[in-house]
Amino acid sequence: MKTLFLRRWHAGLAPVVLLPLAVTVSTGMAYRLLRDWGGLGRDQAHVLMVLHEGEWLNRWFGSSGETVYVLLNGLGLLWMLVSGGAMALNRLRRGGG
Repeated sequence: MKTLFLRRWHAGLAPVVLLPLAVTVSTGMAYRLLRDWGGLGRDQAHVLMVLHEGEWLNRWFGSSGETVYVLLNGLGLLWMLVSGGAMALNRLRRGGG
């Protein structure tokens, strides 16, 4: 029963958190690599940080938009890690390796 609950919620939330997490990861990596290896300056790569941190949400949600984006993104990632890890551990315990 517990595993079914985790599986349903994990599968249900995965599509919701996929895009924000993909944007955060890709823009964070692009920013660092373009700054270090691509020779771009901070101002040239700033648009990546605007996307990475959710600063673009401030237009609709005011100054709290960025904070809410980071909070929900972090909570979504933690949920995916904890629920996925719990399901994997449960499978290993049952011998479903």
